[in-house]
Amino acid sequence: MADLVFQLFSMSLVILFFVSIGLLINSLVKNQKHKIHSSTTIEQKLDKIIELLEKNNNDKK
Repeated sequence: MADLVFQLFSMSLVILFFVSIGLLINSLVKNQKHKIHSSTTIEQKLDKIIELLEKNNNDKK
């Protein structure tokens, strides 16, 4: 009986380990996608600022 309990406990730990690894990978992928989206948004804003500054410099000349 004790062997069966130990085996069930061991198997549940192994399953829990793999589920945790899967959730960790999923979380890392979501964070990477968010970072890519954020950097794209920042690049667009910087391009707009540069465009406005160049337009302002051309208007002054």
